[in-house]
Amino acid sequence: MENTVFSAEEIERYARHIVLKGVGGPGQQKLKAAKVLIIGAGGLGSPLIQYLAAAGIGEVGVADDDEVSLSNLQRQILHRTQDIGVPKAESAKAAVALLNPHVRVTPIRARLTEENARAMVKAFDIVADGSDNFATRYAVSDACFFERRPLVTAAVGAFDGSLTVLRPYEKNAAGEPNPTYRCLYPEPPPAGAVPACSEIGVLGALTGILGAMMALEVIREIVGFGEGLVGKLLLVDAFSMRFETLRYHWDPENPLSGAAS
Repeated sequence: MENTVFSAEEIERYARHIVLKGVGGPGQQKLKAAKVLIIGAGGLGSPLIQYLAAAGIGEVGVADDDEVSLSNLQRQILHRTQDIGVPKAESAKAAVALLNPHVRVTPIRARLTEENARAMVKAFDIVADGSDNFATRYAVSDACFFERRPLVTAAVGAFDGSLTVLRPYEKNAAGEPNPTYRCLYPEPPPAGAVPACSEIGVLGALTGILGAMMALEVIREIVGFGEGLVGKLLLVDAFSMRFETLRYHWDPENPLSGAAS
């Protein structure tokens, strides 16, 4: 079992959590005992990693096979100019060491694929996906379903973003299975239908908003306070500054937990 005894320095560091109703000492102990896998150390992963490290997560796994480039720095605030050319997973580890030395970072310099996803996911308690492509999103969501791991997943466009939480291996209060990622998005869009941010751009601060919200949902899932986003899709429109939450449900036709599975 993980050591969840706090040092005097940790008690002072986490004081605002420890006195916070809904978190407190027991919640902070849960955070310290937690192991969180983060997919992608880019625009979404940067604030996500920073806030989880600041919150005192015990272990953060960072899976990213890319290196820091100059064009990343407009939104990927985890990395610095001197990190250009450094693997993002390693840059993330160095940044967290400066922010909170009590957090253990496991850099994973690999792309999550259908072949390695389940092995990667099962080593952690909860997964947060900030990847930028549909192949990874489907692979990680399927792996989390089979390994029974909660998944916080978000995506951004040029001026818009979305966020949801998945626990499809459980049932809701009505006894119906919680929806899978494939209930929300049955199939990926055709190749080329969704242009990359290198083509259309992305608002840097928008990735900060969604990444911070991802961190909030991860913390909520670990500690257990409030009402989360299972079965709900949060939509953010940064152009007109609007937030909207849509409900979605289990699809009996989905291939993972559907009626025919």
